[in-house]
Amino acid sequence: MYARSVVLVFLGACSYGVLSTFVKLAYADGYDTGHVTGSQMLFGMLMLWALAWPFRRQWVRLSWREVMKIAAAGSLVGITGIFYYASLRYIPASIAIVLLFQFTWIGVLLEALTTRKAPPAMKGVSVAVLLAGTVLASGLLEGNLDRLPLLGLGLGFLSAVSYALFIYLSGRVAPTVSPWLRSPIMITGSFVATLLVYPPVFLVDGSLAERLALWGFLLALFGAVLPTLFFTYGVPHIGPGLASILGSAELPTAVLMSRFVLGEAVSLWQWLGVALILFGIGVAELKPPRWLRTRSPMPASGRDRK
Repeated sequence: MYARSVVLVFLGACSYGVLSTFVKLAYADGYDTGHVTGSQMLFGMLMLWALAWPFRRQWVRLSWREVMKIAAAGSLVGITGIFYYASLRYIPASIAIVLLFQFTWIGVLLEALTTRKAPPAMKGVSVAVLLAGTVLASGLLEGNLDRLPLLGLGLGFLSAVSYALFIYLSGRVAPTVSPWLRSPIMITGSFVATLLVYPPVFLVDGSLAERLALWGFLLALFGAVLPTLFFTYGVPHIGPGLASILGSAELPTAVLMSRFVLGEAVSLWQWLGVALILFGIGVAELKPPRWLRTRSPMPASGRDRK
């Protein structure tokens, strides 16, 4: 049971890693960001509701307020997809995934600001390692970053910000609701958010009768259905700590796909940066030495001091 759960969570993370390659291939077929994100969210919503229906006995009656909160949190997934997929029009997939993974330290910063407590020592070490890995993985030392459009880099970073916000909010919005109800509601929120940004012209322009249906299905399968199934089954058996480490498999998967499927150049320095980022994620889950096991609060603001 434990070994199977480890494998499933690992495969769920890897399934996220193939998305950037599918998006690049869809762009090569002539589709734009609106086509890609809209079709993915549509197929994902339909597939998740269909998969969740047999588990409807686990559903609980929710107020409209609760439904809207869950959908609003889920809308950040759609926004993340919009930023991430849009960045792929301007920058290599191997760089876009590195920018997306900045959600790790952004999440630590967000938690510190909202709780007004300094992060644990090992998380601080983790952030330092993550930033060092990002410098290498982005090609900054090799001067490659200067040749990339600022728009693409900015969109990639915004995807990290929105994903960090999603992770922060999803753990606080209706955490006791069955994942077989939360997940379909969340992806419905993602679909609505996508429609607000990109009108659903793909529904009427004949694109779904062509290859867009294939890309939308694959993106939904690997970006919504398989991760939901694998994580729902596997995470409770292995715990969130190991799940976080295994979840980082998305990064090397995306870089490998960009190198061997898309033919993008990935230098040795970039691979070293990827390894450092993975190490940094793992460090955050380690217990600190005894002498570092302190957690001091951040200074209170003036109006909170008595």
